[in-house]
Amino acid sequence: MNTKTIIESGQAALGIEFGSTRIKAVLIDQNNTPIAQGSHTWENQLIDGLWTYSIKDILAGLQDCYANLRSDVKQQYGVEIERLAAIGISAMMHGYMAFDDKEQILVPFRTWRNTNTGQAAAELSSLFNFNIPLRWSISHIYQAILNGEEHVSKIDYLTTLAGYIHWQLTGERVLGIGDASGMIPIDPKTKDYDATMVSKFDELVAPKKFGWKLLDILPKVLLSGADAGKLTEKGVSLLDVSGHLQAGVPLCPPEGDAGTGMAATNAVKARTGNVSAGTSSFSMIVLEKNLSQPYKMIDIVTTPDGSPVAMVHCNNCTSDINDWVDIFKQFGDLMGMKFDMNELYTKIFSVALDGEANCGGLLSYNYISGEPVTNFEEGRPLFVRAENDNFSLANFMRAQLYAAIGVLKIGNDVLFKDEKVNVDRITGHGGYFKTKGVGQRFLAAALNSPISVMETAGEGGAWGIALLASYLVNKEANQDLADFLENKVFAGNTGTEIKPTSEDVAGFEAYIANYKKGLTIEKAAVENKDAN
Repeated sequence: MNTKTIIESGQAALGIEFGSTRIKAVLIDQNNTPIAQGSHTWENQLIDGLWTYSIKDILAGLQDCYANLRSDVKQQYGVEIERLAAIGISAMMHGYMAFDDKEQILVPFRTWRNTNTGQAAAELSSLFNFNIPLRWSISHIYQAILNGEEHVSKIDYLTTLAGYIHWQLTGERVLGIGDASGMIPIDPKTKDYDATMVSKFDELVAPKKFGWKLLDILPKVLLSGADAGKLTEKGVSLLDVSGHLQAGVPLCPPEGDAGTGMAATNAVKARTGNVSAGTSSFSMIVLEKNLSQPYKMIDIVTTPDGSPVAMVHCNNCTSDINDWVDIFKQFGDLMGMKFDMNELYTKIFSVALDGEANCGGLLSYNYISGEPVTNFEEGRPLFVRAENDNFSLANFMRAQLYAAIGVLKIGNDVLFKDEKVNVDRITGHGGYFKTKGVGQRFLAAALNSPISVMETAGEGGAWGIALLASYLVNKEANQDLADFLENKVFAGNTGTEIKPTSEDVAGFEAYIANYKKGLTIEKAAVENKDAN
């Protein structure tokens, strides 16, 4: 069956992921191969000191992304999308979207990027004896309670961005377990919200007499492959403004970007892991056993099928690099030189390979926003050098690329060096790996572990949620997610592997030692350079 027929017969599956800077749609065939794509570029806004996206921008982005996909399908195949086999919605995890009983948002969406929840996260971590990160939904709602925000008493539903979009498309208040595990902790035995912690939270806030208990306002937790509802007529009108798409399409449980990254890299089994590196970065290592103690820099979340995962999440990754590349472009414009941006990125990344293993002593801090792993509620992008450091373009770019994963290394050093966690395979995906052999080599040095990258490295998330949608309708009876991915999707493909060299490992260790010492410089910049 050719691709045109697959689309016309409604056998293609669609995945849409809301990333921090881009909304991306991927259409896949019955072999789980991408056949069309669409995208929409957007950006968060800093309003009243909090990072947000408006409901208007969320829905407009959804519609434009889908329209872009339709256009790609029509251009490639000359057909209209009228039916689909399944749809999956994914988005950046965590955050705070609170709605009243009229389905109106009570305060602007508070994203994962916000770090104003320090008091709440600390108190809940102590109460639960479990690391509760700043960006988790439970931190946001408790911080709002601590701040005496009036809207809290009016909450009827609390969800994530993926949960919100899924709700609008289906009417179902549900959430995939991976995304749910970034709201409040999950009990690995029940594969549901941890009942003891839920009870402790309810007791904690009981004197406020809000009129709700936590489970009343949270989405229902679903495992991958579960029925999560169908596309309604209202959902069609929100998704496809052209009106061609038919209602009734089944949707898989909405997931967070961590879960889709695991699916896209075949990393849902124990002793596998992946690193997603784009606007933010995070590593996911599927655990064989529990860690010996809670760590502030390590989140315990789950795979889309409910296995425990050690997650190191960093707020900052490639944004500062993007800013520097834009400076180089501006210089080119000034000199009358016109660059293809893809070529510019490739060259500026590749030159870093010529840099010294320790970056010649140069240091970079990519803190566009705060960085909880290193205890920063605010950040200031910073480049630091001494007069006798080897200041060259190659060393400069290498320092930038090291900085993008420096905090990630600090967190993972706890797993690999302190907790002796074993891992057989780590796969990288995201924009950091688009230039072949560069980001991959540096991550191998940072983690002192072989790193694999697949051809889908730059577009993993949207494809990952498309795979979860495909799993919903194409899995065999009693086939688990790991088996489906291993045999139906990847079929032994592990990508291209780069092993670390002793020189690179030693160089990165030297860099990170200087990086840790230099955090006092970053602290001084935060304290003395106002953020406009």
